[in-house]
Amino acid sequence: MKTLIPLCAWVLLASTTAFASELLTSVPNSSRTVTNWYKQNVYDPNNTKIGEIMDVLVEPSGQINAAIVGVGGFLGAGEKDVAVNFSSIKPSMKDNKMYLTMDTTKDELKKAPGFKYDRNKNSWVPDNSAN
Repeated sequence: MKTLIPLCAWVLLASTTAFASELLTSVPNSSRTVTNWYKQNVYDPNNTKIGEIMDVLVEPSGQINAAIVGVGGFLGAGEKDVAVNFSSIKPSMKDNKMYLTMDTTKDELKKAPGFKYDRNKNSWVPDNSAN
C-alpha cells in the first residue's frame, strides 16, 4: 500500500504536466475558425456561386487536407458532393464576412468524381451513382 500511494501521485503529476503542455496561453493571430468554411458558399472568380462546403477533412496529424463541396441540385435534391484540395479554396473578406472562392467553375465541379458519406465507416467513399 505504501508504494501504491506514491505511484498514484506520480501518475497524477505526470498526467497533469502532459495536459498542461497542450494548453495555449493565447490563440495564434493567423487562426480562423472552421465555421468560416463549414456550410459556407464557394464562388468562382466571376462571383458566381459554385457550391457549398459540406465537410472539412482532417488528417490524423491534425492537418486539414480536403473539403467536400456540394454542387448542383436544388435544396439538397440532386446535389453532388465532390472532394477538393483544401488549399484550392481561397478565403477573403467581403462586407466584413469571410468569402470563399475557387479558381474553377460549377461545370468542372459537376464533372469531378462524386463522394457520399458512409456512416458505418465514418468516412467519405466514392459514390458511383453520382458520376
